Amino acid sequence: MNDDLLVKYLVGQTNTDESAIVEYWLKADKKNLDYYKGFKKIWEDSLLIAAQNTHLDENAAWKRLQNRMHEKHVPVHNLKKTSFQWLRIAASIALISTLGWLGYSYFENKSANTLIQIHAANTTLNDTLPDGTRVTLNKNSSLSYTSRFKGNTRPVTLKGEAFFYVSPDKTKPFIITINDVTVQVVGTSFNVKNKYGKTTVDVETGIVKVSKNKDQVELRHGEKVIITDLQSQLLKSVSKGKLYNYYRNKELICEQTPLQELVDALNEIYDANIIIKKTALQKKPITTVFKDQSLDQILEVIQETFMIEIERKGNQIILE
Repeated sequence: MNDDLLVKYLVGQTNTDESAIVEYWLKADKKNLDYYKGFKKIWEDSLLIAAQNTHLDENAAWKRLQNRMHEKHVPVHNLKKTSFQWLRIAASIALISTLGWLGYSYFENKSANTLIQIHAANTTLNDTLPDGTRVTLNKNSSLSYTSRFKGNTRPVTLKGEAFFYVSPDKTKPFIITINDVTVQVVGTSFNVKNKYGKTTVDVETGIVKVSKNKDQVELRHGEKVIITDLQSQLLKSVSKGKLYNYYRNKELICEQTPLQELVDALNEIYDANIIIKKTALQKKPITTVFKDQSLDQILEVIQETFMIEIERKGNQIILE
């Protein structure tokens, strides 16, 4: 969209196709409509200013201009009276352009400070932020940020779970706030999750700094940290698999993953109630990949791997 077409639309000089283009643009985004309203007001104000100066005597003004030129011995090279009219038109254009620039700057600044929130309800949601960072939100999660990142940082606030591919920019760190935990990066990929009173950060690439109060830990590829709401100390560990990937690609990667971790993921993913009866079984490692399989298929693999019994009681699934 350009201002020339908007002016034509305002004065009713657009053809059918041009009018359709403008009207489609206005309906496509509320920001477009807000810009148009501001543009229209600027246009109307400029016409009002021009109307208030209709008392201007063009003949007298032209004569005064000639007199001043002769007083200063400035030669007049066959200037026409119509030249003054063109000067007046040029001044009006300059006025409208100036008002347009001021209005555009106003709406640009207002837009830059607008808080935007994206929310994933019953399904995952992919989005790209103003800096090029790609985000995948898990269901029942939300992310809020200003419409344009200004200043020395790129701050966002997360509720729930999301995977980030942060666009690199060493001069402006990307900062995620999730409850009282802060995650800071300059260009990397990682998963952040807050649920059931704890926050988990898993790093796939790059370096991620996680802090809570005065404590801070630095995570690299294949490392993670789990922080409970009541915990003050941050202790990093090695990620054993990529269970957090399921909501992105329907894939559960187990790499010497304790069975209890896998069961916790299955309970969340399938809304199940799986219980491991023996403590020793909870720590048993499993290495495999589940790709878009049903819960029954996964349980069958677990049963054959550990040679255990699976019993169903009501809504409970008991592993023993």
